[in-house]
Amino acid sequence: MSTPLLATESLTVRFGGHVAVDRVTCAFEAGTLTAIVGPNGAGKTTYFNLISGQLPASEGRVRLQGQDLSALPAPLRTRRGLGRAFQLTQLFPNLTALENVRLAVQAREQGRGREGGLRLVGGIDFFRVWLDRRDWLDEAQALLAQVRLEAKAGLPVAALPHGDQRKLEVALLMALDPLVYMFDEPTAGMSVDEVPVVLELIRALKDRRDRCILLVEHKMDVVSELSDRIVVLHNGQLVADGEPAAVIASPVVQQAYLGMAAEEPA
Repeated sequence: MSTPLLATESLTVRFGGHVAVDRVTCAFEAGTLTAIVGPNGAGKTTYFNLISGQLPASEGRVRLQGQDLSALPAPLRTRRGLGRAFQLTQLFPNLTALENVRLAVQAREQGRGREGGLRLVGGIDFFRVWLDRRDWLDEAQALLAQVRLEAKAGLPVAALPHGDQRKLEVALLMALDPLVYMFDEPTAGMSVDEVPVVLELIRALKDRRDRCILLVEHKMDVVSELSDRIVVLHNGQLVADGEPAAVIASPVVQQAYLGMAAEEPA
């Protein structure tokens, strides 16, 4: 049996007497998009936090390509290939959109130990690095074009509306090029016109078939369209796992976990 790209084993976290994530064991393969759904308070974002290392687990393990990451903090998990959108990434409000993505590209390359690291001469000589690595700047501009922000490349992040900031965070995550992409409600707060841009990007990542994508999303039309598999959490426990049509059609999932009324039998 092949080793899954990402796996959690009995992953658990307790806050006092409350068990927010309760012994969740799940494996995720490269080339798949898994939607993680459930009602508010089900433990979805907490589960993401445990995987990405933003929250220490009370019990259990997280493995990437078979290697145990459980003792590693979030930055080192990122270097190993876990990419977390919207919480892992941090925008610099006073820098431009282009500068934000440029720094993400630079962080990726330096994390891989490639040539062209930061020069330290009484501190970091950012301007020299910018001049030396025009290819990083070109990649950053291309990523902004993919999220439809090329016209706003020179604007400071603080001047961008919320929807554009979320698109910029997707660009930063793409710049890191992780093995695992973790999207936590990527379309939340976006206008109707902006949503298709992000969905197209996620679909393109899925079509590469060499990355694993985890998606927390409340919009069931998005889940149905994009996912290969749905995992349902409730009260911190994994209660359903399977193909989208089967999971969505399950009466117990419709009633208790997705907030939908089950259809009466004919």
